[in-house]
Amino acid sequence: MQDINHIVVPVDLDRHTEKLMEYAVDMANRLDSGLSFFHGVEFEYGTMGEMVFGEYSYEELNAYRVEEAKKLLEKMTGRVAGKCRKECSSKVSFGYVVDEIINYAMERQADLIIIGTHGRRGMEKVLLGSVAERVIKNAPCPTLVMNPYRS
Repeated sequence: MQDINHIVVPVDLDRHTEKLMEYAVDMANRLDSGLSFFHGVEFEYGTMGEMVFGEYSYEELNAYRVEEAKKLLEKMTGRVAGKCRKECSSKVSFGYVVDEIINYAMERQADLIIIGTHGRRGMEKVLLGSVAERVIKNAPCPTLVMNPYRS
């Protein structure tokens, strides 16, 4: 079996992110591996008329979203970093989330990806798609899916 030297953990910064991060830290410590948390911000476009309320452009809106995500991810990573035996880092990237996760896993030479799922079923999954499913299909390494609703 291949050694697992580095784990990449895509996070959505939603309510179950900290549970996923704790799980990933525990797994990384058990495997004596480094850990990188990753969040992808996709292009925001909408029909809500955001630009009616001011002089904002989508570039400004998306830059703001990236900066806010960086602050939140750094804060969340700071809470668990002291528990990591090896490297514990984080990164936020802008682009198509699945592609960004795959590119980051290759960049970090990840031996494992741990990704959370929202546990969607039926039509909700069909209509919304599944980032976890698309990552599994395209990952350059094994992928472990964790359901934070049941842990």
